[in-house]
Amino acid sequence: MINKKILVIYPEAHFTKIAIYKNINLEFLKTIKHNLEELKKFDYITDQLELRKKAIMEELTDNEIDLRDIKVLISRGGLVKPVKSGIYEVNEVMTKDLREGVMGVHATNLGGLIADEIAKSLPDAKAYLADPVEVDELEEIARITGHPLLERKSIFHALNQKCVANEYARSINKKYEELNIIAAHIGHGGVSVGAHKNGRVIDVNQAFDGNGPFSISRTGTLPLGGIVDLCFSGKYTKAEIREMITEKGGVIAYLGTDNINEIESMIESGDENAKLILHAMAYQIGKEIGAVSAVLHYDVDAILLMGSLLNVNSFANYLTNMVEKIAKIMIYPVVNDMDSLAYKGLTILKGEAEILDYK
Repeated sequence: MINKKILVIYPEAHFTKIAIYKNINLEFLKTIKHNLEELKKFDYITDQLELRKKAIMEELTDNEIDLRDIKVLISRGGLVKPVKSGIYEVNEVMTKDLREGVMGVHATNLGGLIADEIAKSLPDAKAYLADPVEVDELEEIARITGHPLLERKSIFHALNQKCVANEYARSINKKYEELNIIAAHIGHGGVSVGAHKNGRVIDVNQAFDGNGPFSISRTGTLPLGGIVDLCFSGKYTKAEIREMITEKGGVIAYLGTDNINEIESMIESGDENAKLILHAMAYQIGKEIGAVSAVLHYDVDAILLMGSLLNVNSFANYLTNMVEKIAKIMIYPVVNDMDSLAYKGLTILKGEAEILDYK
């Protein structure tokens, strides 16, 4: 029995989730909701570091959690430089890249920074990231775009996809490295559809600000000519265009809400436009799965669909009907990032993890 504990930190745009695990057992879970007006005072997301750190420390203290028991602090990875899959100890190079937004700016950039700051205040603790969104295993041919000034990037839900893919492999007594899998993470933010070939994600859409299906709040692929016209219309700033693509696009742009229950109620009450938009999202995901199956030469062992939107029957049925002839479908409507990170943290405590150096 390992007595030391794991603190999992998961920052999002308007809240920060934290959890305490002993071994793999959840002992404490809290979603800290931040005051939106307070967050608006900061020009840059990383300027929120002290505010969020203070809120976390207050929650831990108020709930009488002995900080001396925490040995591993592990966070969902932010937008770091492209790395191979694995666990990374947070170092000065990483914190610099997270602060500067070397690959982009997102609330998850705060994760490594917060973990590092708290770890420094504890007697025997270290901070880590595991399978950050910049995990890059693309084959070279998948990087080519159509113009040498632009290259496709690997930005996707690496932690979630690899965790579920390994879980599926264990369920059929196989190794992840023995299988060809299509994994589609249907998040509230982005949708990523990856081609997993023998343990490597050899192709995946750029889910943050690049291409692929639209999601609840992101646009996915857009007509390039139209984007050029918007950029030079004089109506929008660069920041507003980026926000349109990454935060105010997709379903929320069409229906004015990002609440899944509300969207489902609209459909059930006979709102044909809401039904069309949700089905269009499923259509685009199915289309992406079809494209990725070609990358695997149609040799696909399973299609893994993950995300809470799969609890909406009309969405799930539309999507599964599109792709059921490709391969067996497995649905994971609950994907627990906190548990996934805690499992990685446990391998650190057990001394089983290879700790990689971020450079």
